[in-house]
Amino acid sequence: MNSLLITLLVSFFTLLGQCNDGVANNASTNEVVVADDDKVPKVVQEAFSKKYPNEKSPDWEVDANNNYEAAFKKDGEKYRADFTPEGKWIETENDVKYSELPDAVKQVVKDSYDKDEITEIERVQHHTKGLFYDIEFKRKGKNMDVEVDVNGNVLNR
Repeated sequence: MNSLLITLLVSFFTLLGQCNDGVANNASTNEVVVADDDKVPKVVQEAFSKKYPNEKSPDWEVDANNNYEAAFKKDGEKYRADFTPEGKWIETENDVKYSELPDAVKQVVKDSYDKDEITEIERVQHHTKGLFYDIEFKRKGKNMDVEVDVNGNVLNR
């Protein structure tokens, strides 16, 4: 009886491991970390290589929208580039400091928000929105993101 139970448990965990097929799920962030490049569609890898020909070893994740995110370093800075499963580039973002923001963006923060509540600032180059800054402010519950273009226009009101 014990050997049957052990056999069933081993079989169960073996099948469970095969179901993951090289992909680990992070339930707390709704992101799936792709363990191997061979799990990323070739068309996505080719799109990344075309957009960033000098970047050879990105770390890949699949986000909650099923898009592929490549994390890589360029000129010593960390970047994240998102692609659809079909290989279409969506956006590239990197963290920046408040002091690096254009004056028009700083003015929006000064006029409408509390600078001390900023938790993160990202410079984003988007396929349709162009260049903008995604500024995250601390809020009770879920933080608030404000997207501001280089001219100080708020994009997501």
